[in-house]
Amino acid sequence: MCGIVGALANRNILPVLIEGLERLEYRGYDSAGVAVLDATGQVRRVRAVGKVERLKAALVAEALTGHMGIAHTRWATHGVPSERNAHPHISRSGIAIVHNGIIENHEALRSDLIQQGYQFTSETDTEVIAHRIHAHLGDGQDLFAAVRATVAQLQGAYALVVMSEADPDLLVLARAGCPVAIGVGEGEFFVASDVSALLPVTRDFMFLEEGDVAAIRRSGITVVDSQGAVQQRPVRRSELSADAADKGTFPHFMLKEIHEQARAVAQTLEERVAGGKLLEAAFGPAALDVLSKTQAVQIVACGTSWHAGLVARYWIEQICRLPCWVDIASEFRYRNPVVPANTLLVTISQSGETADTLAALRLAQQLGYLSSLAICNVPESSLVRESQLTLLTRAGPEIGVASTKAFTTQLAALGMLVIALGKHHGMTRETEHALVTRLLETPRLIEQTLALEPVVADLARRFVDKQHALFLGRGALSAVAMEGALKLKEISYIHAEAYAAGELKHGPLALVDAQMPVVTVAPNNELLEKLKSNLQEVRARGGELFVFADPESGMESSDGVTVIKMPRHVSAFQAPAVYTIPLQLLAYHVAVLRGTDVDKPRNLAKSVTVE
Repeated sequence: MCGIVGALANRNILPVLIEGLERLEYRGYDSAGVAVLDATGQVRRVRAVGKVERLKAALVAEALTGHMGIAHTRWATHGVPSERNAHPHISRSGIAIVHNGIIENHEALRSDLIQQGYQFTSETDTEVIAHRIHAHLGDGQDLFAAVRATVAQLQGAYALVVMSEADPDLLVLARAGCPVAIGVGEGEFFVASDVSALLPVTRDFMFLEEGDVAAIRRSGITVVDSQGAVQQRPVRRSELSADAADKGTFPHFMLKEIHEQARAVAQTLEERVAGGKLLEAAFGPAALDVLSKTQAVQIVACGTSWHAGLVARYWIEQICRLPCWVDIASEFRYRNPVVPANTLLVTISQSGETADTLAALRLAQQLGYLSSLAICNVPESSLVRESQLTLLTRAGPEIGVASTKAFTTQLAALGMLVIALGKHHGMTRETEHALVTRLLETPRLIEQTLALEPVVADLARRFVDKQHALFLGRGALSAVAMEGALKLKEISYIHAEAYAAGELKHGPLALVDAQMPVVTVAPNNELLEKLKSNLQEVRARGGELFVFADPESGMESSDGVTVIKMPRHVSAFQAPAVYTIPLQLLAYHVAVLRGTDVDKPRNLAKSVTVE
């Protein structure tokens, strides 16, 4: 999605703005732009389609400088990628604005503004905000009051930064549903939608809360909440490193990335949900039309991403009541698939360059699918460029070969897809609100589950000398068991298999003995009692059980059974992401004890670019 950078200082802030945009490139964008208040007191703007490099090239000819400015990278939601749709947007009298998020009532606001004589130069919802601010200024309000009056009329999600020629010492910010932070320097201030954009210039940040509007002057910051009361928001020192490829205090990238998952999932949800609602335009300008026509879903992916797709199949069929098929990309191309009318193709990939998944997408484009949606972590990847709709996972750089935060952010993205589809297939407003709430709770649940690490690290000692392991789950959690087995085999080199627990008696029980630990994920759901019966079959054959269980499951440790209680009961919509965490930690700590190369396991590569 989009990225915001702003600055108010006593130096030329253009280099700060451009570096900030470059540091936000992982969020994805199709155009970029910058506006500064120059030495003559005029707003000057430069925009370009494509990468920040193109914007930098355009700036060479402009000789742009200024002490106050705003910059933006845009991911199209309203209006196609083009220079005229790129931010910043400008209204009369030199008002410039950048905006993250989606304004749902923009059409009604636009119609009213046209009647007032405003002319629009873009298709965006953002230009509507700029003109509304100008209209309120015309009523005699100052810029701060005009922004407050404007946001009171907006429905949806937004982070705004506004500046005006009429007040050359003022940046105004507003936040609802989208993050924005103020960087505090020595006599200067910075603004960004992600603090990573500003780490080279400051480590001290003030975070606006929901509904806040802030005025930044060289003399200081004033924050007013949604009720109009002046608030003092604390300034906090960030512990983040300016270098995303730095392990920091962690011994391995994989462990660092496991611990980054709460933040990565939260970032994936940012700007895409607000007020208990999913903002469907986050999937792209054509999303509403495509989602309303979708009658079936075909998911194509490889490895960890395929496991995420298997989880989504349960959600799509149970919640949306739509048929869903999930294929391994390397096999999809060779089974000559029959495509039902109005089937949406969903491809999932961390890198967006996986050869089999790309080939499957290209084949599918010839087979009559309704549209293609890419769920991916790399905005400039081939998969993103070649798909009609895109939802970026915003996991940030994932250095470890064994995917961790890629998987949980994919689950978050697929959860949003389920809600988006459900809204067009009978989902009530109450159900949408409940599912959105559960998604938003997931980062906190992940953080709480990470507290199990000391327990899991101790448990890992019991796996070090094993050569085989079995992982079990039921329902959507059978795919989580598959992901847990994959992690263990990838980095510890222990042979591991996963099965739906009900399949034990159809073959895998023959393998069970005291030398094969059996790892099980056991949320408290409608399949719990059946799962308990399956586990009794394991104990009857002398197998040793390790069960990650819901605290309300009624399961307790006993001879040959080690039960690790999860911190909290979670819903079926949250369980796959939450129960993945201890399995990742188990694989990591077993691998460390066995002395393997955790971040670069043998024979594997991060992005598989050959068939």
